[in-house]
Amino acid sequence: MTQITATMVKELREMTSAAMMDCKKALTECNGNLEEAVEFLRKKGQATASKKSSRETKEGAIATAQNSRRAALLKVACETDFVAINDDFQGFIQDLTTQALEVGTDNFLEQSGSKGKIQDQLVHAIAKMGENMAILEALSWDVSENAIVGAYIHGKGKIGVLLEIQADKAVDEALLAALAKDVAMHIAASQVEAISEADLDPKVLEKEKAILVEQARESGKPDNIIEKMIVGRLKKFKKEICLLDQSFVKEPDKNIAQLLEEKGKALGASLKVTRFHKATF
Repeated sequence: MTQITATMVKELREMTSAAMMDCKKALTECNGNLEEAVEFLRKKGQATASKKSSRETKEGAIATAQNSRRAALLKVACETDFVAINDDFQGFIQDLTTQALEVGTDNFLEQSGSKGKIQDQLVHAIAKMGENMAILEALSWDVSENAIVGAYIHGKGKIGVLLEIQADKAVDEALLAALAKDVAMHIAASQVEAISEADLDPKVLEKEKAILVEQARESGKPDNIIEKMIVGRLKKFKKEICLLDQSFVKEPDKNIAQLLEEKGKALGASLKVTRFHKATF
């Protein structure tokens, strides 16, 4: 039988990030064959992940990554907050998100990034960290022409936002990026359902109207008065949840639409928010 040396164990550990004792066991089982030991650990990880797959994932974190052509966001769940804020877990999901910049997020688990198939990387992380994990959201955008995507992460990944702002011509990218990050931070701190009233989901309005009608009827007022009350309250509700109408958190004396107009004048361009995505735990 081949003697298992510390150097062999170290090499296998560097290749797989598995625990030292697991590496030694794998090499022993495979008679010192490094490739077979890697496969042994991979199968062990799959078995471990299978055992943990039924355990509930209530915690987790969100990560974002971006380059000049693409932005990505991942929301990855785990079992406990202890793991969610752990540097290994945080590093793992950031690494996956960076790989999403290259491969995109369509059928993400089946994609192969710089460190192998995403599904295999997830299985390995489950085995290494000892908790069930699941990718709940995987989003990637190809950045539009003359646009910048701003990203904001709050509280060790408990809230994550991507937001794209587009100019009608080429502008100073650094200034536009600073604005996009500020507006993304605003969204993280606010309840935002749509960019403008025109983008609102009718179901959101229907649900709110039903709640307001019920509240008004409890007051005992007649239907004609209730209808007038509802019109006013719905108008207020729309302004509260539409991004462009909201007061900017850093400068409450102006709303987001006014902020975009002001910054657009400084840049010599017309600016618009084209899309956003907010993920939370």
